[in-house]
Order: sequence, then C-alpha cells, then structure tokens
Amino acid sequence: MTPTEQAAATTFTLPDELSATEPAEARGLARSDVRLLVAGPDVVTHTRFRSLAEQLTPGDLVVVNTSATSAAALAGTRPDGREVAVHVSSPLAGNTFVVELRCADGSCRIGDGRAGEELRLAGGGRVTLRSAHPDRSVRLGSRLWLAAFELPEGLESYLSRHGRPISYGYVPREWPLATYQTVFARPEPDGLASAEMPSAGRPFDDRLVTDLVTSGIVVAPITLHTGVSSLEAGERPLPERYDVPATTARLVNQTREAGGRIVAVGTTVTRALETVADLNGRVTAGSGWTDLVLGPDRPARVVNGLVTGWHDPQASHLLLLEAVAGAALVQKAYAEAVDAGYLWHEFGDSALLLV
Repeated sequence: MTPTEQAAATTFTLPDELSATEPAEARGLARSDVRLLVAGPDVVTHTRFRSLAEQLTPGDLVVVNTSATSAAALAGTRPDGREVAVHVSSPLAGNTFVVELRCADGSCRIGDGRAGEELRLAGGGRVTLRSAHPDRSVRLGSRLWLAAFELPEGLESYLSRHGRPISYGYVPREWPLATYQTVFARPEPDGLASAEMPSAGRPFDDRLVTDLVTSGIVVAPITLHTGVSSLEAGERPLPERYDVPATTARLVNQTREAGGRIVAVGTTVTRALETVADLNGRVTAGSGWTDLVLGPDRPARVVNGLVTGWHDPQASHLLLLEAVAGAALVQKAYAEAVDAGYLWHEFGDSALLLV
C-alpha cells in the first residue's frame, strides 16, 4: 500500500458545532485557557492548556516550531470574472510556487482550474497556472498547481501588502495576521514562513513557557515551514522545508539518554525530528526539504509525547498521531474529545498524547 492509499485507523464523526469559529481571545479566554485532553496508556484526563507543565516531568524536553505565518491568501479574479482565493503554499525552483484555488471565502476548493489559466491579482499582479501538482499530466481540475507570479515587487513583500491569512469556511470573519502567529514565531532573514500557522503552538504564552522552564522542563526550537493543510482524504503530505539546529539535536539525544520524554509541539515538529532520526532514534542536525510520511510502515523513533490540535476525519495527520501514540490511544482520545465537546481546528482545543 502506498502512502497516498494509507488510511488512519482512527474513525469518528465530527459535528459541525465542534468547529472553533473564532480565536480563544474572542471567546473571552487567554490563549492558554483552551481545554487540554491528556491521554496516556492508562488514563484520559481533562484540564486546561495552562496546566501543561503539571502534565510533564522535570527532565522532559518540549520541542517547538519557530516558523512564522505568512499572509498567504490572495484575492484573485479568473478570466470569466469569478472571484477566488489563491492560497500560496510552497516555493519551488525558478519562481515557481505550489498554489491552491479555493472559493473566495475559503470554504471549498475550485474543481475546474485549467493549465495555462491566468488570474488577475491586486495591484496589477498576475498568476499563471503552469501545470498540475504533483501529476503534471492533469490538465483540468487539479487541487494543487505549479504557478508563476508576475508581481510589481517580491512575493513576500507583495503578500504582506495584499495577502491575508489562509482561513476556511468554518471561520466566518477575517482575523489579523497576529492572530495566526504563535509566541515562538521568528521571522526568517530570507522571508520564508509557513503558509498556515503551526497551530499546535498557538495556546502557549509567555507565562506558560516560564512555567515549563521553572518546572525543570527544557524548551528547544526547530523550524518547519508548513504548506497548505487542506489535504483531502488519501493525499500524501506535501514536502516541507525544515531546520533542526545542532543544539536541539544534542538536547534531544541527552534527554533520551537520561530517560526523559521528547514532547513535540505539533505534527510539524514531529516530522522534522523524525526526518533527522536514525534507526535507533538518535538525531543529528539537518536542514532541507522533507517528504517523510509517518504511518504504519514508519513509526516514530524519537518522539514519545505530542501536543496537537484536533484533526478532521480521514486527515493524513491522524496517521502521524498513530505513528507516535498508537491507533488505540488516538482512537480513545478522539472519542473522548467528541463526547466532551472539544473544539476543532486552529482556534480550537488541544491534546497531549503520552506514550
């Protein structure tokens, strides 16, 4: 079975009312006040994210993603006059980018995009769909496209001027870009950033980070720039750019040798660490592009704790969760979360899965 054909064992039905439609702050909460479900081999408990330090043990290592979030959604106009959203995912060589066309409000994908189609953008910009991605033989209806931009300025500065954060139909209003930045976000000198927020890190705030450190829990960074997260059932995760610094690699190895847990904040951190892990779970510093897909054929070797948001049914992220915590634990956590009314998506509640 190929990675695109693999399906997670975890199954559940997600009621519409469990979609978080606005950030915690708009609901009168601090970021760290969202709910936290803690699932381990023997017990599931319910608490608030601000108590994360109490759920861990001195000597554990929490690894976070420092990627900032880009204003990667652009308003576009198709040749027939229809308004769409152009979601800019990842840069490739030669001024080529992976993009997705969606309804103007992000609620649905555009199913009739065509190779060679040119769309008008704000300020005299244009984007041309060169070929389908990843199957370049497709001429009509691909979800993703390789595209070339013609802009009056560099893409990063153009996005900052004309873009908005990527959002989907369950978020009915626009929120400023700062709403989509985590406390760990650090701008890159070359302007690289994530197309969508590494949302597992959103509930952290300065006080919580201080609580972790003063509790004897070390916090270390990696960087992984995410592409669009709107993958459909059975789609392979996109290649993404990552950097695991030497200091973080050393801390991971020292923590494992001392018997501590490696707690990844999000699927992005998990993917980066597992990319540089050998067969024995020892990691080395590294950077570049990763196409690693964790699942039944490639379980986690180094990560044994995972802070995560809640993912859609059949999402490829569920395979990664199962690769870390096992299908039975993930199924138990998701069943409990639905029953207890946890909120889904980037503005929703969180889980801590402990092996």
